[in-house]
Amino acid sequence: MSLTPHRVLLLGSNGYVGSQFLCELGARGHEIVAPRSRELNLTAFDAVIAALREIKPAFVFNAAGYTGKPNVDACEADRAGTLLGNVMLPQTVSQACAALGIPWGHVSSGCIFSGARLRQEDGTVVTLKDLTRPSIREWVRQHRDQVIGFTEEDTPNFSFRDGPCSFYSGTKALGEEAIAHAGQGYIWRLRIPFDNLDNPRNYLSKLRTYPKVYDNFNSISHRGDFVRACVDCWEKGIPWGTYNVTNPSFVSTAEVVDLLRKTIDPNRDFQFWADDAEFYRQAARTPRSNCVMDPGKLLRAGIQIRSVTEALEHSLADWIPA
Repeated sequence: MSLTPHRVLLLGSNGYVGSQFLCELGARGHEIVAPRSRELNLTAFDAVIAALREIKPAFVFNAAGYTGKPNVDACEADRAGTLLGNVMLPQTVSQACAALGIPWGHVSSGCIFSGARLRQEDGTVVTLKDLTRPSIREWVRQHRDQVIGFTEEDTPNFSFRDGPCSFYSGTKALGEEAIAHAGQGYIWRLRIPFDNLDNPRNYLSKLRTYPKVYDNFNSISHRGDFVRACVDCWEKGIPWGTYNVTNPSFVSTAEVVDLLRKTIDPNRDFQFWADDAEFYRQAARTPRSNCVMDPGKLLRAGIQIRSVTEALEHSLADWIPA
């Protein structure tokens, strides 16, 4: 695809990820139309169709959705809003785009998976949804190269169809089902965003403010790397479909805390929850997704993205306090 600037429609531009799309698309010279939620009802098909006909975008970036603040526990208290934001909204937008032949990209979530696949000594592969048991955690630490992330071919295992799950994760999985075959589009899976800018939505900022830290293994996404990769998908014209957009490899919360101690928080005394039981008894209302994902499909398509270690180290080296 030519790198000639185009007019694009950006939805959710005021959100944590959407604001990064706004910066990246602007830096690349694209003409951005970014209506606020009060200006366009994204769950009303006729309204979206009318807007698309008026704007005539070359591409639609959908970064709108319902995540819950300060975390996914809030989605349990507003299930109707969560369904509207994570299922009806992307379905309406993608179907309207499909009706007019406009390609689209949707920011989804890797929180529809739990655990990882582990390669055993005999070569067999088993899927474990829970990696928190001490024996499993130690095995993962000693055999990192035998941990296989979930791919785009795997069926979500932290969803309404394979629970238990949080209501947020259930709606994100359902949203993917609703839009998977709507015209020409991308589904971009984000996992636990972070970067060098102190922000309540930044994973690194969250770890610094939690009274206790929940240790687990996860794939995570640098916010800038994620957005650049998504825009590259469109500009380079890679095949339509679903892509895991995470920084390659994975980290444990304890490893990230160790990096924080070595850089911006040398005097902080980080405390960890003793186990899952204590965490869910005192700090969480709904199950959390912790998983390892495989971004290999994205890399094979020619989209470059840094390793998770490099992205974390650079973020902390360039840390900008709020």
